[in-house]
Amino acid sequence: MQRQYILQKAQQRISPQQIQFIRLLELSFIEMEDRIKQEMEENPALEEGMDISADDSDEKDFEKDKNLHDDNNADLSLGDYLTEDDIPDYKLKEISNIAERREEVSFSHGPSLIDHLLEQLGLRKLSERNRKIGEYIIGNIDDDGYLRRDLRSITDDLIFKASIDVTEEDIKPVLSLIQNFDPAGIAARDLQECLLLQLKKKKQTPDVKLAVKIITYSFDAFARKHYEKILNRFAMTEEDLRNILAVITSLNPKPGNNWSGAVDLTMNQVTPDFIVEANNGELTLTLNQCGIPDLHISREYANMLQDYTGNKANQTTEMRDAILFIKQKLDAAQWFIGAIQQRQETLQRTMEAIVLLQTEFFLTGDESKLRPMILKDVAKGAGYDISTISRVSNRKYVQTNYGVYPLKFFFSESVQNESGEEITTRQVKQIMLDTIEAEDKRKPVTDDILSALLKEKGFVVARRTVAKYREQMDIPVARLRKEL
Repeated sequence: MQRQYILQKAQQRISPQQIQFIRLLELSFIEMEDRIKQEMEENPALEEGMDISADDSDEKDFEKDKNLHDDNNADLSLGDYLTEDDIPDYKLKEISNIAERREEVSFSHGPSLIDHLLEQLGLRKLSERNRKIGEYIIGNIDDDGYLRRDLRSITDDLIFKASIDVTEEDIKPVLSLIQNFDPAGIAARDLQECLLLQLKKKKQTPDVKLAVKIITYSFDAFARKHYEKILNRFAMTEEDLRNILAVITSLNPKPGNNWSGAVDLTMNQVTPDFIVEANNGELTLTLNQCGIPDLHISREYANMLQDYTGNKANQTTEMRDAILFIKQKLDAAQWFIGAIQQRQETLQRTMEAIVLLQTEFFLTGDESKLRPMILKDVAKGAGYDISTISRVSNRKYVQTNYGVYPLKFFFSESVQNESGEEITTRQVKQIMLDTIEAEDKRKPVTDDILSALLKEKGFVVARRTVAKYREQMDIPVARLRKEL
């Protein structure tokens, strides 16, 4: 028997404005500059620079104009997104009294990997159909240079999204063409194909030819470092295999990084969001605002709103549409200015909490001085939710006296030594790294041995934890580190 009844329950929902603010919070410095430029292009009611033409009476008139609408116009405004109490001063405070603007620390960067590949594609004589196929393939190449989407998915996308009727056989010739582009190994679908593409571009010496055979027919044994199987199958000496392995290991397993190395790519695109300077034992924190202009609401648009709303008797449909447009743009501009201010304040308070927790490092630059610190610690100091701290620390950088660091560099878990003192896991990882770098490559140290070694040094770390730290450092297991 079916019954109808009313159920009342509370649900927490995020408003569109909150979602937009969260997205602003996640943006890096360069992305924020672009976002401001985009908003200024799309919203004519938003202007750059100090509003020197506005006085207090103008501000009062504008606030009055915002409320000059009757019941029929009640839904025209987008609402007050941020109250006055929620918006901090536009120019944020610093830890010390210095307030001069620092020169922007930025680095030029060249075209991306995709741009490089598209440029090579443009130099080839192709039909319009094959050119579009090539552009779509290049657009699906990952940052590390791999094409991880299968050809069936690409054909489906081309059919349904680009209205190009193709088969997998139509795509293969274009893919083969792209795989001959620079850098070598680009657009490979797996590591085996990536290595073969690079080997085939090398001068075909006996070692290279044999390396091609090993990768083609014994790739699994090579990947698992089962060298005995390779020696027996190809009837070679250990010296021959050592030479061939030198050829293979000289290849780049991530050809996308070969175009612009991981470190160079990061440095090329980094502009620090914060500047922390150590001087005579004191720290100064500055929020980099060189690319964040002063913004204000267009006085022209505010006056237009005043003129339209002051002439209610003669309002036409066109005038009502104009009022709607102007109100939307003014409200959007007001919200965007407030959102930038709130973003600046959030970044400032978060970085202040990090500096307070990691004062010793910022004063000395000694990594051993880094304290164990997790998101919860910063959230407590800054007065924000953990999710907010996570967004702030993502893709943000700080310039110090000792270099530029990502904010995530300062976060680490803690372990206890035998005396019960809490230390950062960074120290444990460094001991593991030093041990692995000094190991006998014929008999690499296992996770059990690393755990025992750490225990001897006063760190009680289980083998499973050692494996976790090793994986975080992208170090393979002992079996895969074995060399002849």
